[in-house]
Amino acid sequence: MKRVAVPLLLVVALVAIAVAGWWLKRPAEAVAVACADPLAGCAFSHGGATVSARFSKPPAPLEAFELSVSAPGASRISAEFQMVGMDMGFNRYDLRPAGNGAFASNVTLPVCVSGRRDWMLILDIDGSRYVLPFSTR
Repeated sequence: MKRVAVPLLLVVALVAIAVAGWWLKRPAEAVAVACADPLAGCAFSHGGATVSARFSKPPAPLEAFELSVSAPGASRISAEFQMVGMDMGFNRYDLRPAGNGAFASNVTLPVCVSGRRDWMLILDIDGSRYVLPFSTR
């Protein structure tokens, strides 16, 4: 009985550790933000302040553009680009503080081999996630 119980308890303990790790590291749910024109800027509320995100030029795959975010009171902002139902790999960008609540970084969209143009900008502002859908040319 002891020969079976010890390995079984070890397996149960390892599974419990794996489940706890997944639970603690799962990403926060993202809040959808309507964004008609990211070139003109998109505004939304975060922590009682108005945040705005803007692209410097129309985004196209493998062409760098600047993403700027104004988020008063924020200390850390990162951005990534994904598509619904399609893993676009690791493409996270940490935006650099530019003073007065402004953050910016040069970013590049990954290539979508299927030719889709429906993208999502996922902004992480101090642990809160926001999804801004947009299309490429």
